[in-house]
Amino acid sequence: MNIVNATILRNNLKDTLEEVKKRDYLLVSKKGKITSAILDIDYFEDLLALTSPKYIESIKKAREDIKKGRVKTFEEVFGEV
Repeated sequence: MNIVNATILRNNLKDTLEEVKKRDYLLVSKKGKITSAILDIDYFEDLLALTSPKYIESIKKAREDIKKGRVKTFEEVFGEV
């Protein structure tokens, strides 16, 4: 199972987040009890999609836009912050 201790997560955040990309999710434990989860964003979107047909359509469109290069930079959307 994909479980990481909260202390190890805190001390190795960068490496742990990279691991999430490989496994889709990690369960976080504290004192031996699973307390939360960290999810890869695509996996999370897919879980949301299971509960909302409208949402799954918006994700499909967004992924199509990304593949076709129809994207804007942070600066184009928000300007200089």
